[in-house]
Amino acid sequence: VQLQASGGGLVQSGGSLRLSCAASGINLDDYAIGWFRQAPGLEREGVLCISSSGNARSYAGSAKGRFTISRDNAKNTVYLQMSGLRSEDTGVYYCGLDKHDNIDYCQVVADKYYKLWGQGTQVTVSS
Repeated sequence: VQLQASGGGLVQSGGSLRLSCAASGINLDDYAIGWFRQAPGLEREGVLCISSSGNARSYAGSAKGRFTISRDNAKNTVYLQMSGLRSEDTGVYYCGLDKHDNIDYCQVVADKYYKLWGQGTQVTVSS
């Protein structure tokens, strides 16, 4: 069972990136997927998540209006589309799996409930 985050890179302030979280050995349909990020010297923080149904999303404050999340069940992949990037968005971005009885629920307040993590992909936003 493995999650693979990819799509990071160096981008100028105001630019866009699309991150992917691809799974092998597990069906992402059964899980809420969350994106978290960690800047150097700081704790990991939540960015955005999508419920297992795909009907619900939850945003951290800074992501709302700039980032969107979607899932492609056929490809067993979840995407994080980021636009209007700022220098404070710099960090390593991780995707994780979270299991809920409520298929229309996800949260990015606490990463401790996430069961499995990808290895992370670096996003660097230059000002």
